[in-house]
Amino acid sequence: MTSLKKPDLVTTNVRYRMPSVHPEGRKFVVISAAIMLLFFWVIDWDWMGWVLAGVTAWVAAFFRDPIRTTPKGEGLIIAPADGMVTMITTVPPPPELIGEDGLTADPVVRVSIFMSVFDVHINRTPIPGTITRVVYIAGKFLNADLDKASEHNERQHILVRGDDGTQVAFTQIAGLVARRIVPWVKAGDRVETGQRVGLIRFGSRVDVYLPAGTSSQVLLGQRTVAGETIVARTGTSEMIEGVAQ
Repeated sequence: MTSLKKPDLVTTNVRYRMPSVHPEGRKFVVISAAIMLLFFWVIDWDWMGWVLAGVTAWVAAFFRDPIRTTPKGEGLIIAPADGMVTMITTVPPPPELIGEDGLTADPVVRVSIFMSVFDVHINRTPIPGTITRVVYIAGKFLNADLDKASEHNERQHILVRGDDGTQVAFTQIAGLVARRIVPWVKAGDRVETGQRVGLIRFGSRVDVYLPAGTSSQVLLGQRTVAGETIVARTGTSEMIEGVAQ
């Protein structure tokens, strides 16, 4: 992990670095490449080999794991997923996260981020703290862009409690193409803001449940970057405005 100083203290330039392929996806890249070579060298169907070359490149891109620069600051809630903000609504938290040492049943703001098959699919924690709940629920594979997907699709809830007692929940939701949610954390784990916590294969959605009295600082249609985009500031209730152009 590299720590960046304030701009006026930076003495070196930051250079672009090609994203690596996460270990979770390397087996899929190898399988795709092996089938591609089979068509090129054994079956001698070059046209299919070129098609599979494109598929192999896409699989490698899907599992790319870029380095992200995470803002640090009191009360910051950072995006857990790359994608487009498709819904901002006020709803009760998921029932699986309500109760003792969990969330209350009072409605809170939910920000939904839709990940297409072209987005980075590694998810990151929005605040530093301790994972207090990880709840997996089997379900359907409806279009993740639908509102009812948050209640009917296969999903996994993660609740993080900050050192100051602030609790932020986020839910990984499988979609039409996504068929598996892969977790890398469990209850009791300590996490830092922007830390990798899991991924969803292949195309899906992540819902973020903001603390009471906190409103979204992103807009509908805005694209977020996991580990970098500030979704909200704890206790800030004023909604921001914007324009699509």
